[in-house]
Amino acid sequence: MTARLVLGTGSLAGSLVGELRERRGRVTVLASDENAVRTLREEGVAAEAGDPTDEAALRACPRPDTVAVATEDAATNVAAAAAVDSVYPDAFLLAYAPAEATDDQRAALSATADEVVDALAATTDWLDERVGDDGLRTRKLTATLRDIDGELAIVAHDNPDPDAIASAVALARVAEGAGVDADVCYFGSITHQENRAFVNLLEYDLRELEPGADLSEYGGVALVDHSRPGVNDGLPEDTPVDIVVDHHPPRYPVEARFVDLRSEVGATSTLLVDYLRTLDITPSREVATGLLFGIRVDTDEYTREVSAADFEATAYLVPHADAGTLDRIESPSMNPETLDTIARAISGRERHGSALLSGVGELTDRDALAQAADRLLDLEDVTTTLVYGIMNGTIYVSARARGTDLDLGETLRDAFGQIGSAGGHADMAGAQISLGLLDAIDADDESLSEILDAIVTDRFLDAMGSRDHRVLTGVYPDDYHGTGAGGPTALDRISGAGGSGDEVGDRDGAGDRGRTSDRDDAADGGEDDER
Repeated sequence: MTARLVLGTGSLAGSLVGELRERRGRVTVLASDENAVRTLREEGVAAEAGDPTDEAALRACPRPDTVAVATEDAATNVAAAAAVDSVYPDAFLLAYAPAEATDDQRAALSATADEVVDALAATTDWLDERVGDDGLRTRKLTATLRDIDGELAIVAHDNPDPDAIASAVALARVAEGAGVDADVCYFGSITHQENRAFVNLLEYDLRELEPGADLSEYGGVALVDHSRPGVNDGLPEDTPVDIVVDHHPPRYPVEARFVDLRSEVGATSTLLVDYLRTLDITPSREVATGLLFGIRVDTDEYTREVSAADFEATAYLVPHADAGTLDRIESPSMNPETLDTIARAISGRERHGSALLSGVGELTDRDALAQAADRLLDLEDVTTTLVYGIMNGTIYVSARARGTDLDLGETLRDAFGQIGSAGGHADMAGAQISLGLLDAIDADDESLSEILDAIVTDRFLDAMGSRDHRVLTGVYPDDYHGTGAGGPTALDRISGAGGSGDEVGDRDGAGDRGRTSDRDDAADGGEDDER
C-alpha cells in the first residue's frame, strides 16, 4: 500500500491532504502546529505533532513512498527537504517554494527535491496565459460576446461532426459565462451512427435550421468549424458574422468581428479548451466528453495532423470526461444502407496505380461514402481512395490519403472547384457537384455511370498528376483576431493576406463525421460526410 507523508499545515498542505485522502493508500501529516494537528485528527487524518526539519521526528513516522514538503516558510522547507533526503533517500520528494523564497532557497530545493512547485513560476505562468496571446485572444472573444445585444446563434457546418458539435456546445458555455444566451444550430442532418449516439447520449440541445433560415431573431451569429456563411452551411452568403472559430486553413478573406483561425491544431475543440482554461471555466461532464471525442475523431485517434496543443487539451479534459459514455458512443450499430454502400465500393473499385476509385451509384446515406473511403484505404499498397455516389441530384465525393505527399483538399478543388464545391485537409477531403440536366437520367442507367466516370474519375486523376498540391498555412498573422481595428485592410485581404473559410469545410467541412468521417470532405461546401 502506498504511504504518503505531508510536512506542514496551511492552505497548500490542507489541499494536498484533502486530495490524497480520496486516493488509495495511507496519508500521514507531520506539523509543528499542535492545534492544526488536533483538528486533522478529529477529521480522521493520521497527524503527528513535531518539527518537520527534525530527523528523529521524521523517523517516527511510517516509512513513506512519497513526501510533500508544504509549509508556508521557505527556510523551513529547505531544512525539511534536506532532512527528508537524509532519512528517506529513496522516497519521492515534492517541495514547495513560496513566492518570497530567495534564489538560493529555490536552488537548494531544486538540488534536493525530485520536483519543486514554485509559487512565483506558477503565478507567472497564470499571468502569461491571461496576458499572452491566448489571454489576448480570449479577452477579445469575451468582449465581442458582451457586445452582442440579444441571443447568439452558434452555427456549425452542414451535417455537423463531433468536433463541430462539441465546439459549438462549448462556445455556448463560454457565451453563458459572458452573460449571453446561445442556441447551437446546424443545417442538414446527423445520420452517422456514432454522431447520433454522440448527440443523444450527451443530451445536447441542438436546433436544426432550414436552408436560408432567417436569423434576425438573434443578436449575433457565430460560426464554428467553418468560416464563411453560405459555404458549407445553409446561411445566406451576406449574413453578418460576429465570431468565427475554426482550425481549417482559409482560402479567402474571413469577415467577422472576432476571428480565431488556427490551422496548426488538429481540431476546433482544442481551441475551445484554450478558452475554457483561460477563463477558468470547468467543463461539465457533457462538454468535456464531447470535446474529447471531437479531438479524437478529428485527429483520427491522434494519428492525423495532431499537434502538441491537441495532446495538452486531451490531458486537461480526461479528468472531467466520462469514459463510459465515450465507449457507448464508439460502439453504435451500423445501419444496412451503410453496409451496402461499403460493399458496393469494395466490389466496384478500380485501381489506378496506388489510388483506388469507386462509384457506388444511388445513395440513401451520403455519410457512408466516408466510411467506404476509409475502408478502401486499408487495402495493401493503396495510398489514395475516392468514393462517389448520387443523392437528390447531387454527386457526393469523399477522398482519403495516407503515406503520400498529395494534398487532397487542393486536388479536389482543382478537379471539381469549377463545376461544384470542394475542399478539405491534405489527407481527407470531399466535393459536391450538381447533376443539373443529367438528373433526369436514372441513377442505374449505364450511360449515366459512364458520364459520371468521366466527370469524377478523369478529373480527379488529371488533377492528381497536374502539380504538387500544397497546404495553405500562415494566411493570417498570429495576432489577428478579426476584421476590426488592427486587422488586415481590404487591400491586404484582396492581395492574399487573409484566407477564407471556403475551405473550412474543406477538411472538416463535411459534416457529421464520426470516427472516420468526411467532414473533412465537407469543405468548401464540398463534402459533408459525417465522419
